[in-house]
Amino acid sequence: MALADIALSLPLSNPASAVPISRADAFRLIRRPDADLPQLLTAARAAKEKFKPGIITYSRKVFLPLTNLCRDYCGYCTFRRDPSDPGAHTMTPDEVLEVARAGEKLGCTEALFSLGDKPELLFPEMRETLRHLGYKSTLHYLEAMCELILRETTLLPHPNPGLLSAEWIARLAAVSPSMGLMLETTNESLLAPGAAHDNAPDKVPAKRLRTIEEAGKQNVPFTTGLLIGIGESPEDRVDTLLAIRDLHDRYGHIQEVIVQNFRVKPNIPMAHSPEPTRGEMLRTIAVARLLLPKVNIQAPPNLSSPYYEDLLDAGINDWGGISPLTPDFINPEKPWPHLDQLRQRTESKGFELRQRLPVYPEFVPMLAAKPGLLSQHLQSAVNSQGLARSAA
Repeated sequence: MALADIALSLPLSNPASAVPISRADAFRLIRRPDADLPQLLTAARAAKEKFKPGIITYSRKVFLPLTNLCRDYCGYCTFRRDPSDPGAHTMTPDEVLEVARAGEKLGCTEALFSLGDKPELLFPEMRETLRHLGYKSTLHYLEAMCELILRETTLLPHPNPGLLSAEWIARLAAVSPSMGLMLETTNESLLAPGAAHDNAPDKVPAKRLRTIEEAGKQNVPFTTGLLIGIGESPEDRVDTLLAIRDLHDRYGHIQEVIVQNFRVKPNIPMAHSPEPTRGEMLRTIAVARLLLPKVNIQAPPNLSSPYYEDLLDAGINDWGGISPLTPDFINPEKPWPHLDQLRQRTESKGFELRQRLPVYPEFVPMLAAKPGLLSQHLQSAVNSQGLARSAA
């Protein structure tokens, strides 16, 4: 079947409809050559406009690498450290507050906590650090720092702590409006020796899906997504998106799906692996939009520079977190675009750039209705459209 025929047969090529495409159609579309991209992008952009017309959002954030110690050894990661490595660090409460307060002055509304997955299970040094700080585990410390942000600043926490039990999802949901865990892939073969997730016990797809599902059972607004270019096939990308779609269909809690592209860095096991091409990235985003027509789709602009504005043609409706203060500690060699430049490039594609909170507008009423400090904080930060009150 020619792409033009597929595009014409897709409900989403008609902006009046919002019916997801099938797995079979997604498989066909994600394998099409770059020459066929224009028709696919037209369908994806129409789907985005049906969902959220006219605007592209972003979250102005500070990036808080609470600890870069991690027990997982992923083949693409430069963030993680062993305790003896140069740059190994766990932030103190004073450091957390210093960065958060500096971000407040620059109009930030999100405190993004990124950290290694339960490093104390592997490293006695981390157990000693936690003992010195007065906490039993990294998750206890994270919980306390989220509460500290709520009590001492106007920012809203968004933690990315790795695998979570039902108890810990409930505890963190009490001190943060949303949280996240990248699914990355459903391809279990990437756990094999020498593959991207070799020696990464927390990257087992079934374990990550359980965490995402438990967040759904507790009605927690949740960010997830896929990482492309780590050894998976195009069909694996579709199946990863479908696994996310299945959970969202059941629980309605997926607030955002990130399509993130692997970028080569020196001194990683995957230093000689090929990066996804521009065409692969655009195709994956477009297929994500057509598979998930009523879900927010995000792609990081700094990882697709200098052509990042083209991602708007593929159907994203959000740029993710952008910091005017802190670097992308996961990809420090890829700086965030300046917000003025981001606005200019967004407007050049015919969209208005708007600042949101770490939780998306459609989930705000549910959270604001709950009593407590988090709800009070959220109501102070949100405007009548569910976006950031300080929206610029």
